[in-house]
Amino acid sequence: MIQLIAFLGNYGSEYSETRHNAAWLFEEQLPFCSKLSFSNKYKSDFFAADYEQVVRWLVEAGLAKERGDGSLPIPDCAPKKLYFMKPLTYMNLSGDAVREAASFFKIPPSDVLVVHDEIELPLGTLSFKWSGGLGGHNGLRSIKATLGTADFFRLRFGVGKPANVNIADYVLGKFSSDERIALSLVFDEACKLFSKILLSKEPKDLVQGWSKKKITDPPLLRGF
Repeated sequence: MIQLIAFLGNYGSEYSETRHNAAWLFEEQLPFCSKLSFSNKYKSDFFAADYEQVVRWLVEAGLAKERGDGSLPIPDCAPKKLYFMKPLTYMNLSGDAVREAASFFKIPPSDVLVVHDEIELPLGTLSFKWSGGLGGHNGLRSIKATLGTADFFRLRFGVGKPANVNIADYVLGKFSSDERIALSLVFDEACKLFSKILLSKEPKDLVQGWSKKKITDPPLLRGF
C-alpha cells in the first residue's frame, strides 16, 4: 500500500500558479488540506499522519464510506502512517528529498506515490500509472536516479504540450483562467481517485481504468 506521497513542484511564490506546480495546486484542493501541518524536514514541507486519521478525513469529506457496522474502511494491511511531502529542492532535484524520507522510514519505492504535471497528456486528462517511462520529466528522472528504480506510482495531471515552443518556458508559465477552470474539474475527480489509491490494498488494480482518463475538453492554449 501507499505510504509516502510526494507532490512535485518548485518552491517560491513566482512558481505558485505555474503548470509545473499542478501537483501543489492539487494538494491545496484536497478537502483535508488545512489539516496537513507541514514542517521543514527531509528537504521538503513534510507531514506525517496516522493512517486512521486520514481515512477519517476521507469519510468526513464524502470520499470514502464507513462500513455497515460504522467502522472506518481501513484495510487489514494498512500502514500505521501516511507521509505527505512537497520537496523544496526545486523540480530537478526532487529525488533528493524523496530518497531521504523513503530511506529514513524504510519505505520501498513500490509504496511511493509521486503526484506531478505531465506534458505528454492534454490538459483535462488524469492518469494513474505504475513504473514505466518518465516522459522527459526532470522530477521523475531525479527520483528514479535516487531510488535506483522507476518502480513507483504516479498520479499525473495533463498540462499539454503546444508545438514549437520552449518546454521550459511553457511548464514555468502560469495557467490561464480557462485552464484553471478545466483543472478544477480534473481535481474534483482526482480527489476521488486519490482516496481510492490510499485505501487500496493493491493500487495496481486501479491503473488500467485510470491509465489516461479524459475528464474534460482542454481549453484553447493562448499565447503559444
